[in-house]
Amino acid sequence: MKLFFREEGEGFPLVIVHGLYGSSDNWLTVGKKLSTAFKVYMIDQRNHGRSPKDEEHSYEAMKNDLAEFFDQQKIEKAILLGHSMGGKTAMSFAADYPERVEKLVVVDITPKDYFSLNDESQYYLHRDILKAMLEIDFSGMQSRKEVENYLLGRIDSHAIVQFLLKNIHRKKENHQFEWRLNVQVLYDNLDEVISGVNERWFEDRLPIFNYPVLFIKGEKSNYIQPEDYKIIYRIYPDAIIKVVPDAGHWLHAEQPQLFMEVLESFLMQKG
Repeated sequence: MKLFFREEGEGFPLVIVHGLYGSSDNWLTVGKKLSTAFKVYMIDQRNHGRSPKDEEHSYEAMKNDLAEFFDQQKIEKAILLGHSMGGKTAMSFAADYPERVEKLVVVDITPKDYFSLNDESQYYLHRDILKAMLEIDFSGMQSRKEVENYLLGRIDSHAIVQFLLKNIHRKKENHQFEWRLNVQVLYDNLDEVISGVNERWFEDRLPIFNYPVLFIKGEKSNYIQPEDYKIIYRIYPDAIIKVVPDAGHWLHAEQPQLFMEVLESFLMQKG
């Protein structure tokens, strides 16, 4: 699959992989800041943004998409940063292609099955979001405000609704709103997004990692719990874990300066 991407700067390659409902647009500010030291690639994953839609939405497929992207751009080795779902894509790629990873940055996600650890709230949260997106009738909506009001009536988070609104655009043929996301496929494959790339997946791949690893957690986010640290250290014994104060799951947008300080400190370290 030929992924849509944006690029900024020159230098050693740094590839950014967004999360569920995200796109390369969400990382433009970070990408531009990093472009003073790196050649930054920001991709749209399959079924997101301007990349192709496909019936398959698995971490195996997204890992393979990323490998194809490296080949297409003739990237031999890169620093890899992934957020949320993109963090699992990045961990998957880095596990199977360790020779192509200089450093790995995982933002607010852990290599765990969010079902098996009694954290089903993540599944139900995203199921309800995707159901609201599926059931919206754009035909009677003339303004973004109408879309926003509908979503606010279904989703109990102003921040999430604002994030989702970045994914609507108007069709060329009739100017009616539509989602850039492949919402039905994301809904159908939500189990995989929530549970994939977990401890069991890593069992036959240990120990294989010779690259530095940084996990960045939002202090107010529940995606990485203190009890998850043992999972991280079992897979990545030398991992660094940093917490960004007063930030939730979208920490790079909520606390951009603090996030950049943590990230740049790690990226500038030798080895």
